[in-house]
Amino acid sequence: MIIEHDCVVLTQDLPAEGLQAGDIGTVVHIHDEGTGYEVEFMTLAGETVAIVTLLSVQLRPIARRDLAHVREMTVV
Repeated sequence: MIIEHDCVVLTQDLPAEGLQAGDIGTVVHIHDEGTGYEVEFMTLAGETVAIVTLLSVQLRPIARRDLAHVREMTVV
């Protein structure tokens, strides 16, 4: 179960937002008991990249064996 302030993993690319599957975001709002989520994606320096509305199939909770990976943002 995903709740507000959970970190989640994007499961599909969102090219218009400059986001890629595997990017980590924070849930800032839950719609209709989990059918959709507002998720904020930030750089490691704390700069907001995007706040997007996602369907539950577009994200997943962070798993115990997930490993974070750093990439440089491309300008969109």
